[in-house]
Amino acid sequence: MPLAEHIEEMMRRLAVVFLFGGLATLVAVTESTDLINYFWGYHIPAPLENRPRLYGPLELPLTRLKVAGLAGVVVGLPAFVYQTYRFMKPGLYENERRYYLAAVPTSLVLGGIGIAFAHFLVLPAIFSYFTTYTSDAATIAFGLAETFNLIVIMLAFMAIVFQIPLFIMLAIMMNLVTRLWLEDKRLIFWGAFLGIAFLFSPDPTGMAPIIVTLTMIVLFEGTLAILRWTGN
Repeated sequence: MPLAEHIEEMMRRLAVVFLFGGLATLVAVTESTDLINYFWGYHIPAPLENRPRLYGPLELPLTRLKVAGLAGVVVGLPAFVYQTYRFMKPGLYENERRYYLAAVPTSLVLGGIGIAFAHFLVLPAIFSYFTTYTSDAATIAFGLAETFNLIVIMLAFMAIVFQIPLFIMLAIMMNLVTRLWLEDKRLIFWGAFLGIAFLFSPDPTGMAPIIVTLTMIVLFEGTLAILRWTGN
């Protein structure tokens, strides 16, 4: 097709994605207060869970929009992946279509595991650490906006981090790299993981970046170990 028609088709498919995500965001806004209370009660250690602090008049509505937007992204992601496949399908070979179709559900499952990992393990450990190292020095009071910045960013970031096994597998299947090459360059990857974690983790104490870095290294080395063990 001419370039203009490609752009027109792309805009139509993006409109479908934004429609799904926007509807999910609007629905989630009505329930966002319950979601905020759930995350607050789960992650903030007792007896602090009922004491959020507002340090500005817009903190609560912006936090509600942030939480609702996260729900919109979660709902819109499958629509985005499917519409991307439909857009690229005419230009893919049969084996490339198989790779893509296999990667789509795998990516969604890994993303869900990453969100669950952050929600049930990483965030509770981080907030417990925050509470422990400040309890003797000051009265602890978590601000609503900054707290949910950390929660939302960590949930989204860990969903991306857990894509590492998929990226490695696709790169090897497409003959872009080999397992031996990745093993030989592992220290470079470890350093890159450390830099990325400190760049994107909103935690100046270093606790969150260290946990994220260790998670990335375990996923990287675990994938290589499985490849070495299976011989594939």
